[in-house]
Amino acid sequence: MKLYQIPILLCLFFFSCGKKDKIDKAVEEIPVTIKVERFDKAFFETKPEDLDKVKQDFPLFFPAGNNDAVWLSKMQDPLWRELYAEVQKKYSNFEPEQKELETLFKRIKYYFPKTKTPKVITVISEMDYNNKVIYADSLLIVSLELYLGKEHKFYQFPNYIKQNFEQRQMMPDVVSSFVKQKMKPNLDKNLLSNMIYSGKELYIKDLLLPDYSDADKMGYTDQQLLWCEENESYMWRYFIENELLYSDEQKLISRFVSPAPFSKFYLEIDNESPGRVGAWIGWQIVRSYMKNNEVSLQQLLDANAKEIFEKSKYKPKK
Repeated sequence: MKLYQIPILLCLFFFSCGKKDKIDKAVEEIPVTIKVERFDKAFFETKPEDLDKVKQDFPLFFPAGNNDAVWLSKMQDPLWRELYAEVQKKYSNFEPEQKELETLFKRIKYYFPKTKTPKVITVISEMDYNNKVIYADSLLIVSLELYLGKEHKFYQFPNYIKQNFEQRQMMPDVVSSFVKQKMKPNLDKNLLSNMIYSGKELYIKDLLLPDYSDADKMGYTDQQLLWCEENESYMWRYFIENELLYSDEQKLISRFVSPAPFSKFYLEIDNESPGRVGAWIGWQIVRSYMKNNEVSLQQLLDANAKEIFEKSKYKPKK
């Protein structure tokens, strides 16, 4: 490194730290109090004869047309009660997660000022791993049975799915659900558009979850993240040489962007690769775009994939 570059780098470092400190201070001053309602406790600790009270307190979870016999059976079912007992072992005290949610929504309100503070309801559901968390304006529903730890005996799922059934994934899942409400649906079918759409979501995790690792944000293990970092240049060359970026072939989305046990290059490296490597590269493109352009977060969300890519000056690390 040339000597004259050192003062410039030091200035950039201190400017970055000063900006971060300013944001952190502003975030801390935002008042947020999260109210948590434990539907899981209310339901499984209520006597069958008092079911009507639970229905009155939580009408959202009792759609019309279902006979009470359905709920009474669930209340007393040994498997459901065992699952509830397991959830209670881990989450009898939800205060640590409540505090994390308050910290998270302070940051959300900093970047998205019109956001309402949601009421949080914890549930035990049907192990629908595609909807571990549901965010809807002023309501946040968290399915606690999907955060018991990847090795829990109840999980009969492939490893790439259950590796994210950890408490540490709860806040990233909240952000994912929140972001889907803030971003316009992606109507473009090509690979690059889907990569950058996922990249935008991951970049927002950078802003909202600054204390989380990149592996946590991706839902990767440390080894999977390292694989992406070490093979970034190789993957990018593969996409370019095979002219995949602007291809509308829908199999490319499942090969490189959607959750999967591994990414499908149809090469020997497949078994070593994690799924969603296209989303990871899309993230690096968005990061490069935000680094090299003076644009707001809303401008990022509104920009199309082609514009982001062309202005990103993205170059994979060798």
